[in-house]
Amino acid sequence: MFHNWLDRWDEQRARRGEEGKKAADFVLDAERAFPGAKKTASIEEFCVLADSALADPAFFDEPSGSGQGFEREEGWLRFPSGIFTDIEENNVVWAKITEGGSLDRAMVVFHHWNASARNRQIASFFSLLGVTVVEIAMPYHFERSRPGSTYADYMLSPNLGRTIQSVRQAVLDGRKLIRWLKSEGYREISVLGMSLGSWVAAIVAAHDLAVSKASLFLTAGDLADMVWTGRATRSIRASLEPAIGLADFRRAWAPLDLENYVHGLARPGLNLQLVLARRDKVVLPELSHRFIRRLKDAGARPDILELNCGHYSLAMPPYILLAGLRLKRLLRRGR
Repeated sequence: MFHNWLDRWDEQRARRGEEGKKAADFVLDAERAFPGAKKTASIEEFCVLADSALADPAFFDEPSGSGQGFEREEGWLRFPSGIFTDIEENNVVWAKITEGGSLDRAMVVFHHWNASARNRQIASFFSLLGVTVVEIAMPYHFERSRPGSTYADYMLSPNLGRTIQSVRQAVLDGRKLIRWLKSEGYREISVLGMSLGSWVAAIVAAHDLAVSKASLFLTAGDLADMVWTGRATRSIRASLEPAIGLADFRRAWAPLDLENYVHGLARPGLNLQLVLARRDKVVLPELSHRFIRRLKDAGARPDILELNCGHYSLAMPPYILLAGLRLKRLLRRGR
């Protein structure tokens, strides 16, 4: 009975999330996704560029000379993004800092798609435990929102190139922030990602040796599969389906597929945690379980917590409390 009610609550929350979303056109936009690329006319050309990006170990590296421009004032940090876009507001990164009282530990939080507010409860709880919490705004969210938009349609959309650019921008911004934290004297850096933010946090952790702990809430491996099958991205699939098949879509977004970075996530020195929801209709459990198998095949031994709730109801008690306690245990590991 309770779980039937929980499923209905999640569905109602998903319907509210659909309000304001508008249909968008399928666009390749390869020149946005891949530095130096020219305009492409075919899906095959786009996929060839995606293949090259996946094979490029520097695709998610920070641009040279990007370490300047940090401004800190009254609990806020602001700095220029490592990628310049046509939306001026998106080119400045904002992060909210909740001090933990020491220069020992810092945790960078990457929020979910279309988040409307930062998570004050998480920041307050972990700062009391001595962890400085830094909540970064991902592209086209919060202070970086596109003027006139009602949701972050440029972060995740049927524009294949812009989505890759946006996720790459989020990763580069996160890595730039981590460089700053290390320069400020923080010794242990953790990342926490939620839903779409978990893809960003995982790519950061896979590529950045400064990250020693990563907690991924509501995650899976293949972002293309998540968009194709998920409850929250039906409008995107409706735009994609007449123009591209799933196999080509997976190849086009291969640089965003976490299954391609499992060896980085299995690296020595990284403690990895996954928090999943058994009743998730947004990130389907079978996608999460496939990702876990790939991680284990690569030698990772992730700490896994699977709760009997849905994607949105993870934010409700008792589930969020259980997830928070598990994250607390991760952050205390090795101390």
